Amino acid sequence: MASTTDFRSGFVMRWNNELWTVVEFQHVNPGNWRAFVRAKLKNMKTGRVVENRFRAGESIDQVRVDRKTCQYLYREGLDFVVMDAETYDQFNVSPDLIGVGEKFLKENMNIDILFDGSRIIAIEIPMFVNLEVTMTEPGLKGDTVSNTLKQATVETGAMIMVPLFVNQGDMLKIDTRTGDYVERVK
Repeated sequence: MASTTDFRSGFVMRWNNELWTVVEFQHVNPGNWRAFVRAKLKNMKTGRVVENRFRAGESIDQVRVDRKTCQYLYREGLDFVVMDAETYDQFNVSPDLIGVGEKFLKENMNIDILFDGSRIIAIEIPMFVNLEVTMTEPGLKGDTVSNTLKQATVETGAMIMVPLFVNQGDMLKIDTRTGDYVERVK
């Protein structure tokens, strides 16, 4: 058993029969009152973020997590086939573990998989990916002035909103957490 003194960013714990990771925390000592720890927790299954207060020194059920870097190979039906970078073992991963970032996965991309023993508990894809625009309306000279957006399809098939000056064949940096355009890559 761990306690709130062991909190750090990325700390994984079992709380209310679910797995949570600590996003940020703060130790608060309000004068004559008892000290407590205010923590922002992210549910590893749903991605929901909540804020909670724990008593200072309260016992917490820590979960030991193994992190492996794997390579996404291809889709097989609904599942994603990934390969362990060290042992070259291949296994299937359910799309509900990947979440909204699945539409930005490109073949041969490295992802991190978190294991609790032999069970996959979470998958972390890179925060930013570079993808090529495969289809969009052509941009016109002078379209950089306004803040208007248009739809574009990238090489993975995902539809994103981009500025008017983006053309077919441009490489874009995309935030996989939100699906937003970040910048054009040279």
